[in-house]
Amino acid sequence: MKKILTFIGLALFSASLYSQGSPDYGNGLKLNLNPEGDKYVRFILWNQIWLRNTEMNPGTMVSDEATKNSWNIGNRRLRALAYAQITKRYMVLMHFGINNQTFINGGGSGSTGTGGYGNGKKPQMFFHDAWNEYAVVLPGEAGKFSLSIGAGLHYYMGLSRMTMASTLNFLTVDSPIFTWPLIDNSDQFARQMGMFAKGKYGKFEYRFSLNKPFATNLAPVDVTNPAARVAVDNNGNPEFSKAGYVEYQFLDSESNLLPFKVGSYLGTKRVFNLGAGFYHQKDGTRTSVNSQIEKHDIALYAIDAFADLPLGNAKNKMALSAYAGFYNYNFGPNYLRNLGIMNVGSNDPNFIGDKAIAGPGNLQPMIGSGNIYYLQAGLLLPSNADKPKIRIQPFAAYTNKNFKALENSSSQFDVGANWFIDGHHAKLTTQYSTRPTYTSASSEPKSKGEFILQFQIYL
Repeated sequence: MKKILTFIGLALFSASLYSQGSPDYGNGLKLNLNPEGDKYVRFILWNQIWLRNTEMNPGTMVSDEATKNSWNIGNRRLRALAYAQITKRYMVLMHFGINNQTFINGGGSGSTGTGGYGNGKKPQMFFHDAWNEYAVVLPGEAGKFSLSIGAGLHYYMGLSRMTMASTLNFLTVDSPIFTWPLIDNSDQFARQMGMFAKGKYGKFEYRFSLNKPFATNLAPVDVTNPAARVAVDNNGNPEFSKAGYVEYQFLDSESNLLPFKVGSYLGTKRVFNLGAGFYHQKDGTRTSVNSQIEKHDIALYAIDAFADLPLGNAKNKMALSAYAGFYNYNFGPNYLRNLGIMNVGSNDPNFIGDKAIAGPGNLQPMIGSGNIYYLQAGLLLPSNADKPKIRIQPFAAYTNKNFKALENSSSQFDVGANWFIDGHHAKLTTQYSTRPTYTSASSEPKSKGEFILQFQIYL
């Protein structure tokens, strides 16, 4: 039995290693603590550098200069992760780093100006994840059923596959962001503190968590017309949140050693999954009508499907990757949140004309009460080499958002390609994206564009 359990553990671990599409990566940065290799410490290091050209929203300036278009470069992610399998049942994980550092922002907390601690310099490193977990029922001990429980600052946030996506192997250049609906409000960079349970029953995989969200205290604007209420994040002493995600894995079984869901296996597995999830927090937002405060629950639901399938024969090594998701969000009446990744724009006080209601730079209506449809697909082009290193994977994505705070829905597109040098471990990604720009809540959205070139190294 011990040899069987050791084999299962190593098989799961190996699945997580070789899913990145590199023929030579092997065990990576792994330090074995015993001869069998089932007690170990593994280190993962990565960086993602973005070179961007952004068509700015109307009314934008960058570094005190009005501009319609801007080139910039930034550190999208600089991260380090380590986890230790101390025994076959006990694991501890820590994950820290920085995000979104540009030439003008993302610097140390409280920094101003351009001196030694300027706006974009010396960003504060912080923990993204820090948790311990214990395997109550190991695979094989109770038939088809397995169970692990854990606690800490964690990423088991339910809702959807993309909500718990790995940032190392996206199909597109990055997350669509709305799949992290609480990002840096009542969570810490898509994580909350709490307890989780995960495991499998045959082809089913499950994840559930109970968490204490981070407190938020935005003040709702008082209105006299109840129909004009706008909910804002304000949970004071927050109620516990509940989250969960369950999926059925029709073909190959995916590893659940870590929470991070793979975005593209590059043909190394045959995967087709259907999943559904939720997130709920009582009294997460508030509105004010004639000075009367009303509290509203945050209730989020999603269903999704994921496929990653080799195509043709083993010689050409083609593969299809696809994801589709439907998201239903309720944060309270007319809730709307505008976000932009590494936004370098600021408001131009001298601009004459209609400004974007989202704000300057690349801000857009990202998250809100309403429905979102999302689809992405990519094709790994054929290669006849025995150990192909240079691979190309063109992709496209489509998003439709129908938020109750806006009269007109929006559609946006992403098109691009991954240029694999050594699987996901060394790759370039090129992507052109559109985003909606509204000048009023009742206007038809116009499109602005952004080109991104990402350099990724991951060990």
